[in-house]
Amino acid sequence: MRNVPKPAAPLISAISAISVVSALVLTCAGCATGPTESASAPSGAPRTPDAKATAAEKEAEVSTVYAPYVDATEASDLDDAGSAAAYQLAFVIADGDACEPAWNGTTPLGDRAVKSRVAALTESGASVRVSFGGASGTELADACDDADDLADAYGAALDAAGATAADFDVEGDALKDSDAVDLRSEAIARLQRDRPGLTVSFTLPVMPSGLDDDALALLHSANDASVEVSTVNIMTMNYASSYDGDMGDYAERAARATHRQVRDVFGTSPGTAWRALALTSMLGVNDVENETFTLEDAAQVREFAEEKGIAWVSMWATFRDRECGDGARDALTDCSGVEQEDGAFAEAFSG
Repeated sequence: MRNVPKPAAPLISAISAISVVSALVLTCAGCATGPTESASAPSGAPRTPDAKATAAEKEAEVSTVYAPYVDATEASDLDDAGSAAAYQLAFVIADGDACEPAWNGTTPLGDRAVKSRVAALTESGASVRVSFGGASGTELADACDDADDLADAYGAALDAAGATAADFDVEGDALKDSDAVDLRSEAIARLQRDRPGLTVSFTLPVMPSGLDDDALALLHSANDASVEVSTVNIMTMNYASSYDGDMGDYAERAARATHRQVRDVFGTSPGTAWRALALTSMLGVNDVENETFTLEDAAQVREFAEEKGIAWVSMWATFRDRECGDGARDALTDCSGVEQEDGAFAEAFSG
């Protein structure tokens, strides 16, 4: 997802508010990469065996939740639109080229404005997740040379936000850097050993045909390093100008394709794989020609997510959830570029 020219949208999403998702762990060190059809898992396979996961799925009554991206330092009067169970606070990246985490690469972790933002966002009972990476700046895995130092950097950001959930938005050149991918996996595994209960999601670019080879390699790397992956969050956006069809339909196609890939990588049941997916949309217009995600698309994605039992739906971002005008002029940074009421996308994604 893009880092916006205004204080980039720091994000935090909360898995702790999503009890069923917190219970599911996809990763299994050394497990087979083929899909598992039966409940009996091979030795060394998922810490949450499919038999238990299937039972949990049958008992699960938790619906898909809404977990939007928000700005970390600047409040929006649209933050509380809809019924958010969690907020994604992004992004934490490196301060310059140093192995030093900062909000959007410029704001210190201990900034009082960020602390106030987190307190306000969680006052209603919602939780927060720190998102590391994004489309701009230097990802910490590219700035840190040592897995222990990288884990410490991630941990410092989590502590600053008081979060027990971490998201890793890996895209662009960072996704193609296999050394950084493996270093990140090693650091996250160490972080989880030091912080029992830390939930981890990966936010990845996707096409209607599914994840590309680089994204799949990242998931395999995490699996090989024994990272416990709770959620794969796909960015259903930025396909190409040639994709000039219905954005809601493309989101469904991308989700179905990724579902098959998640089953293949982690060898898990269909229900567990659906519950381990999340969908993030770019509301309104995009900088890719022919891409406009409408309110009807949002309602379609919400309905599909509920039908499949997908963990959460999200959008970029709360501060864009209004019609352009009255001071909001840039459809890529502070408004949607489509006709709407304030907060309408939040309401559609909340269901």
